[in-house]
Amino acid sequence: MEMSRERFEELVGDALDEVPEELLALMSNVVILVEEDPPPGEDLLGLYEGHALTERGWDYAGVLPDRILIYRNPILRICDGDEDVVDEVAVTVVHEIAHHFGIDDARLHELGWG
Repeated sequence: MEMSRERFEELVGDALDEVPEELLALMSNVVILVEEDPPPGEDLLGLYEGHALTERGWDYAGVLPDRILIYRNPILRICDGDEDVVDEVAVTVVHEIAHHFGIDDARLHELGWG
């Protein structure tokens, strides 16, 4: 599957637009970025790097923003068409945002997001 980076980034933006405003308002000190590929040897569609909201204590201050990385090439490799990409981007964005809120992979799988 091929898709321009610009179009892919639009789909990430569209996925974020679907997240309820109340939830987005609770997100704190986090940026969402599109990268071409995960680190070598990693088989990932997305990655959350940082300190989940549930792990932040009174001493959480002065740190760089958490990062949600959405990996373009791995997503495109597993998709057959534009509709598949739209769906996979949406699922990946929700999955990584959930990590920001302290929801682990096991719970995401239980909820049908894994």
